[in-house]
Amino acid sequence: SKSAGLIGGAVSNAGKEGNPAEHPSAGSTWHRWEPHIHAPGTLLNDQFGGDDPWGDYLDAIEKSDPPIRSLAVTDYYLTDIYQRVLQEKSGGRLAGVELIFPNVEMRLDIATAKAKWVNVHLLVSPEDPEHVEQIHRFLSRLRFEAYDDTFSCTSDDLRRLGRGAGPKITDDDAALRHGATQFKVSFDQLRSEHRRSAWAQANMLIAIAGGRTDGSSGVREAADATLREEMEKFAHIIFASSPAQRQYWLGEGGVKTEDELIERYGGLKPCLHGSDAHETGDIGLPAEDRFSWIKGGLEFDALRQACIEPAGRAFIGPSPPEAGAASQLIRSIEITDAPWAATPRIGFNPGLVAIIGARGSGKTALADILAVACDAMPEPSDVFAPERLPRASFLERARDLLGGAEVAMSWQAGESVVRALDGSQTPEVAFPRARYLSQQFVEELCSASGMTDALLREIERVIFESHPLVERDGALDFSELLDIRSSRFRQAREREESALVQLSERIGTELEKDRQVETLRRQVSQKKSHISAYEADRAKLVAKGSEERISRLNALTKAAEKVHGYLRFFNNQEQAILALQDEVSDLRKNQAPEMLRRSQERHSAIRMKPEEWEPFRIDYTGDVDAQLDKLLSKTREQAKNWRGDSPSPVPTSETSYIADDADLGRLSLALLQAEIERLQNLISADRTTQRRYAVISSKIVSESSALEVLVEKLEDAEGAKERVKVLQREREDTYRSVFEAIIAEQNVLTQLYQPLMTRLAKASGTLQKLSFTVARLVNVGAWARVAEEELVDLRRQGPFRGKGSLESVASELLMKPWEHGDSQSASKAITNFREKYGADLLEHSKVPKGNQADYRAWLKRFANWLYSTNHIELRYGIAYDGVDIRKLSPGTRGIVLLLLYLALDDADDRPLIIDQPEENLDPKSVYDELVDLFIAAKSKRQVIMVTHNANLVINTDADQVIVAEAGHHEQGNIPEITYRSGGLENAEIRKSVCDILEGGERAFKERARRLRVRLER
Repeated sequence: SKSAGLIGGAVSNAGKEGNPAEHPSAGSTWHRWEPHIHAPGTLLNDQFGGDDPWGDYLDAIEKSDPPIRSLAVTDYYLTDIYQRVLQEKSGGRLAGVELIFPNVEMRLDIATAKAKWVNVHLLVSPEDPEHVEQIHRFLSRLRFEAYDDTFSCTSDDLRRLGRGAGPKITDDDAALRHGATQFKVSFDQLRSEHRRSAWAQANMLIAIAGGRTDGSSGVREAADATLREEMEKFAHIIFASSPAQRQYWLGEGGVKTEDELIERYGGLKPCLHGSDAHETGDIGLPAEDRFSWIKGGLEFDALRQACIEPAGRAFIGPSPPEAGAASQLIRSIEITDAPWAATPRIGFNPGLVAIIGARGSGKTALADILAVACDAMPEPSDVFAPERLPRASFLERARDLLGGAEVAMSWQAGESVVRALDGSQTPEVAFPRARYLSQQFVEELCSASGMTDALLREIERVIFESHPLVERDGALDFSELLDIRSSRFRQAREREESALVQLSERIGTELEKDRQVETLRRQVSQKKSHISAYEADRAKLVAKGSEERISRLNALTKAAEKVHGYLRFFNNQEQAILALQDEVSDLRKNQAPEMLRRSQERHSAIRMKPEEWEPFRIDYTGDVDAQLDKLLSKTREQAKNWRGDSPSPVPTSETSYIADDADLGRLSLALLQAEIERLQNLISADRTTQRRYAVISSKIVSESSALEVLVEKLEDAEGAKERVKVLQREREDTYRSVFEAIIAEQNVLTQLYQPLMTRLAKASGTLQKLSFTVARLVNVGAWARVAEEELVDLRRQGPFRGKGSLESVASELLMKPWEHGDSQSASKAITNFREKYGADLLEHSKVPKGNQADYRAWLKRFANWLYSTNHIELRYGIAYDGVDIRKLSPGTRGIVLLLLYLALDDADDRPLIIDQPEENLDPKSVYDELVDLFIAAKSKRQVIMVTHNANLVINTDADQVIVAEAGHHEQGNIPEITYRSGGLENAEIRKSVCDILEGGERAFKERARRLRVRLER
């Protein structure tokens, strides 16, 4: 199987005798093993001296630091010294050493480049009471041929060989030692006998030295490459301590991958190293403190498990890999006042804990209890809280039966807390000490109808916490950081969009003026004709001899008309001044205070005092009140002067009000009007004619005034075309500014995602399938529907006839620059669209052009729609294997959720409690997608999961398996619940795992048989 990730754990007292109900095992923990150490009387190179070599030997082991907990007693070809150590253990020595087993060292008949022989070690399980006899039986089948004879690997034959090689040797011990130096084991024979012996395969692990002097690395000739590979393939363990060797055999050195090692060597290999002591001073003191550490119980199966999962269960170094922070690791819990808790005390491994059991056995109950003890169960009203108490959970269903049951939790750092299981002791304001992913939460979050916004919020939290603290700008969460970074650009977009509306309305107004040019010209021409006709009519009413008076009257009339223009100008000016005064007052009274309040809200992070904000209150730079008052007074004075007062009556009708040489252009309207009336009375003799003359003269005056207004409008309208061009350029610039703000905010989002994007780019495996994108989401359909439903008549002939035609054209011309273009291309695209289709769209107007008021309003709505950008928004997306998260199946969303918590949530080092993470996933997906996630996660945080999936227990190499079992369930009572615990190296635990998760050994073997699966090891 794939190798497990390194996980830490303090050396514990697991394995000591005691009542398992009171001291349950915390599973696989790190212990120091001494896999290669000789003892006094060792067959070769015995340098143990002194008056009491055995006493010194045992003292050295007992005083070893770190303490040796498992001891492999090593000797060449024999087990006598091993048996002596067992006798010393029985006599009360080596109390701290829980496991002692034999290491039979032999030399293969393969030479190294250093003129030595390759050493091989047989590590034998001591579980079989007859294991010593079985070792001798196995060794006796090994043969060495010399001197025309065959020698077995037994004491007698080794002595016989020693005497044959040294005829002068008479001492039995000397002959035995000399024979051991001559006996070489054939590699082929050793491998063959191992394969032929069911006992050896079940009880013996093969370790081969990996060094250059007496190990496989010394077999360097090209011709021996295959032999070297076969030796290393045969071995379960490599005796080597260098980091390079260890990395190589774990597939981490870059020379061979895991898959290559599995294919060529049958699997990854654990590297172990012992002191290889041949004298007292070397006992338990390997060079550079390269101690061997095995994770598991103090039983031989822990070594077997290390051969299966070498990365996670074997380590060489001064100390074992460290676990997470002690304050974030649950050590144990004790359930009190709960008769149903048959095993009230439960210890927890700091790595990966798997809770298994049959349905209704109490698995979720334990997860709930842990969550309550960690204050990780908020109120049920907290709909999207990951730690929400599931309605179907054990504690919720059993609430009325819990009574005064409590749970006391101990943390590795020494802290303890007590909580009532009914939640009554949970602090009102509590910081969850763990993250609890209840089954219901995962189902709701990942269901087809679930709200992905909740999952997105969790991802945002991880993104936020992936930023170093100094780069968070003081923000407390993702949304606040995003607001800090992007509010400036959002406000800029709002301002520019508002400016677009104003510019569009102004352009609409100017276009309306431009369309009125011909009409105004006709009206001006008509007015001039009317005035000429009136003047002709009036001339006919003049009596003969009055020509001089008529000339004077015409001059007076023209002067009066001019004064009328002055008065109209001053009246308009007065009204404008009054309106401006109202606007100034409104700004100070209403607008400026509100603008200041909004600024204070938008920029509250500045933390200015109220008095410091006062200079930011908007006001006019000068004394506008005095200026307007002065201007208003002047305007009114001038209007009054031009209006004038009625003059005193003249003595006779022949007496003029105005001197002949007076400048008529400087006289008041009242004086001019009095003189005009006097002359009109003189020009026509009869009263009827005088009245007609006065009426026509009045008409001429009013028509002349109207003509003057029309001429002004015409001049204004004739300049509209140029003004439209200027305004359109401004609008294009503003449209470009809107996109600059959008792109700026898009860049902010991209920068916020960057730490996670960078990490994913370097990732491998399942994590590589996850991707984050920030993009502009353009709803062309919504943009087109506004026009089709409110502005455009789809029945008319033209390019926009029929529903969907506008959307089709817009998708072709505008979609790409809107979605992916820069501000310049987006502005150019909308300009090209307007130039190409603007006239057609105007022809499709729903409002007749003849209805000027409605058409003018339609033009403004049209312009606002054309340059609107509310159909463009920024969206950051998460995709798994190229598929947007919103389109994923519930099971695949579950994978994304677990990727989030297991692989990406580095900032959260609290225990992670998960109830059935495999829900909605098939077994292959669990193996392919989740196994590596759990292996990686357990090296960073404590993970406790309830599961029915064998892959999540076995292939993750769970550090602790807790087996839940429930007794008979009586109505109205909680059934008795028992929790058994241990590591996968424990045979009883493995059997439970096989029975519960695989259906039993027979079922497992039957499936393997039917699937044609064969296992070599």
